[in-house]
Amino acid sequence: MTTGIVLLNLGGPRDLDEVEPFLVKLFADREIIKLPWQSILGPFIARRRTPAVRELYRAIGGGSPLLSWTQRQAAGMVERLDRLSPETAPHLPFVAFRYAAPSSEDALVAMAEAGVERAVAFTQYPQFSCATTGSSLNELWRAADRVGLADRFSWSVIDRWYLHPGFIEAMVQRVREGLEGYPEEERGDVLLLFSAHSLPLEMVKRGDPYIREVSATVDAVVEALGGRHPFTLSWQSEVGPVAWMGPSTERTIADLASMGVKNALVVPIAFTSDHIETLSELDIELAEQAHAAGMTGFRRAPALNDHPGFIDAMADIVHRHLSTREVCSPLYGVRCGGCTNAACRNILRPATPYTRLPLPAARG
Repeated sequence: MTTGIVLLNLGGPRDLDEVEPFLVKLFADREIIKLPWQSILGPFIARRRTPAVRELYRAIGGGSPLLSWTQRQAAGMVERLDRLSPETAPHLPFVAFRYAAPSSEDALVAMAEAGVERAVAFTQYPQFSCATTGSSLNELWRAADRVGLADRFSWSVIDRWYLHPGFIEAMVQRVREGLEGYPEEERGDVLLLFSAHSLPLEMVKRGDPYIREVSATVDAVVEALGGRHPFTLSWQSEVGPVAWMGPSTERTIADLASMGVKNALVVPIAFTSDHIETLSELDIELAEQAHAAGMTGFRRAPALNDHPGFIDAMADIVHRHLSTREVCSPLYGVRCGGCTNAACRNILRPATPYTRLPLPAARG
């Protein structure tokens, strides 16, 4: 039996011509941001932002490296998986990006052509959010229906892995690599600034688990480091005219500088690969802000990218998932208290039964 592993992620424009279509799809997604008259306002915002965003991508080489990193991670993962789990081999990797190519449709058609029967949707967001993993999964199921493959595969879902020991250890190693950039006598005083993509405040209020799962990852990394460094957590990459979870990384850097902090190592705790949020927002925009404010020791820990320990962790996550025959985590079927999306927490043709709580009762 051929097992297909579908790696789900946001995606990114591969070149400057793809920036506007990428932004249009992003601002059309009501599962991440809800706008009035979205079919009109979304494309309007996307077109207005395109020139500036194109320049950001131009500054990092003209496009996102996310697909390249994902393909390298996937190749290493399945090579390890074939050894770890010969009974479910061969394992074939596929990439399904939410707002860029290859799309969910691309991945599904390629799976059918490869003869896949058993499929695993493997989120590349360690921490679950309805805006990221949830949106990607819902789009995957819709795409299967659009291309006539809704009945083709037997599915299970790896919906979160924010405390996996291999992931935590790989993050710890990357933090230590970042700390090595400081003089030895200063390393013990370096403040660890963990930064994660922010979330619309409306989603936080209705109970999205992302905030607590990111916080749990941070605590696990700090504990594994021995608890010897001061640290804080902030949120980056707010887009669109809605309120977002704070404090923002931008504001946090300004506050730390005003407190006299000179050495801060920013750790991208929710990103597993380099992309515009690390290469542009952290490495260029926020680094310039930090240095201008007097934070002379502002640095970034390397992203996981093709770290061997991280790819080992990816393979182990899938191996454990397949060996236990679980269809999803116990938390996946538990909706947020304020959920209004009937499609949320669904699995198309689940490999084994699972329980999905119904929508909350209407409140009068």
